[in-house]
Amino acid sequence: MDWDKLRIFHAVAEAGSFTHAGDRLNLSQSAVSRQISALEDSLNVPLFHRHARGLILTEQGETLNRTVREVFSKLSLTQAYLSESKIKAKGELKITTTSGFGLGWLAPRLERFMTLHPDIEVGLIMEDTDLDLGMREADVAIRMHPPRQADLIQRHLANFTMPIYASRSYLDQHGTPESIADLAQHSLIGFAGASPPLPDAFWLIELVRRQSHGSVRNRLSINSYPAIAIAIANGAGIGSLPTYLAAAHPDLVRVLPNEPVPTIEAFFVYPEELKMSKRITVLRDFLLGEINPGKH
Repeated sequence: MDWDKLRIFHAVAEAGSFTHAGDRLNLSQSAVSRQISALEDSLNVPLFHRHARGLILTEQGETLNRTVREVFSKLSLTQAYLSESKIKAKGELKITTTSGFGLGWLAPRLERFMTLHPDIEVGLIMEDTDLDLGMREADVAIRMHPPRQADLIQRHLANFTMPIYASRSYLDQHGTPESIADLAQHSLIGFAGASPPLPDAFWLIELVRRQSHGSVRNRLSINSYPAIAIAIANGAGIGSLPTYLAAAHPDLVRVLPNEPVPTIEAFFVYPEELKMSKRITVLRDFLLGEINPGKH
């Protein structure tokens, strides 16, 4: 298979039309169409269903595009690694993490990191679902669970707990609970959604329900931990937050401080191909220097 034809095929598959792919590749629509027809002839399979409204990959086209996307991604990763200085950290560094950790902990510290490393261009992608590092959706991830992909390198960063918090105004108005069972009489704020970014997202609601043997006033459910933190800080109710996010709201009051709470393990994760990358090394060292596990 010809590499140029595969490059053009991938562009067409991603764009969904010969015209849009041609614009990206600086080729005419007819030139792109000829290259795709030649590739289909050489493989003896149709790669696209041609419709008036655009192109749709055939089953064979889907299979080829998955492979081509992976190959080009690996080539891009290798190119970035080979062109990177081994002495000075420079170039683009795409970091992905959860919205809670990104907003509450990482974003406020990025200015300090960029001052230390002025030749690094940082891209922060906050997603509560895991991006595919192997496909170059990001260079490095900070995740609140061990990586599930076997080909990724992981470094344990820190443990964070998930205490129970309320605002002073809420406690002044509704009283301070003295036990988990007491929380059943309060307005609880919890996570909403089938795919929470933290492993123990529902622990407090479930514990209160078990210990109170009755209904729980889960009056507010939100699918975003930063939004939950804002709601608690503004007196909407009581809820559990990771300490790295609660720290962004210094007026929060810890409720039932002697009760055991879940622990979140944070991991620094990156592809095997980047294990010698200077950009990855300096970011890892910066994060370890910023995080003091004894405070969490």
